[in-house]
Amino acid sequence: MEAPNFFEQVYQIVRQIPEGRVTSYGAIARALGAGGSSRMVGWAMRAAHTAYPPIPAHRVVNRIGVLSGKMAFGSPTLMQQLLENEGLTIVDDRIVDFADVFWEPATDIIL
Repeated sequence: MEAPNFFEQVYQIVRQIPEGRVTSYGAIARALGAGGSSRMVGWAMRAAHTAYPPIPAHRVVNRIGVLSGKMAFGSPTLMQQLLENEGLTIVDDRIVDFADVFWEPATDIIL
């Protein structure tokens, strides 16, 4: 059997992010053993709208909690709305109490 490609591996991790929690592009890359590939994780998130089952891409932010991928959602406010619907607070495109809602995939994933 063929191993899943990088994007599919990213999607496997992102599907495991609990509701109301977020992680970063870099944390996903490190969990996959590709620590220098956070930009590639971002590319995967940008392409996630075509994946099935759906990917909760709104739960992936940059390393300091900024909604850096918000323009990929077709609306500049949709990513924030989705996170707020899960109970997170966003101020100036940044997650409040980021450390408290951060999910570490390296310790919590099931591949």
